[in-house]
Amino acid sequence: MSQKDNESLQIQEINNLKPVHFADLIRAAQLICDPAKGVSGIHRAVQWEEFGIPDDVAENLQALGQEYRYASPHVPIEEIWSKLTPQTRIWFIKNKSELWRFEEAFPALDED
Repeated sequence: MSQKDNESLQIQEINNLKPVHFADLIRAAQLICDPAKGVSGIHRAVQWEEFGIPDDVAENLQALGQEYRYASPHVPIEEIWSKLTPQTRIWFIKNKSELWRFEEAFPALDED
């Protein structure tokens, strides 16, 4: 087992996190970065605190979303973890099972 794989497993085991939680985090970060999902000419101002995201966590997630804006949400776990501030890590662990709800709150703009 490589050192990277070992680090990834430690992060998951210590914090009871699964790869799906990290994928959900990337998708949520992408939405925080661009709530209009890339539709040109549309700007949505969102008060992230109303969604339970403190300003400092929203800033960290916005930067993460910008970096992975068009990426697959399946980014290596240890790579994501290293980019989270301590406050964001705490928020993420606490909210890991609710992250999928952000996609429900911001449905695709071309849906009926």
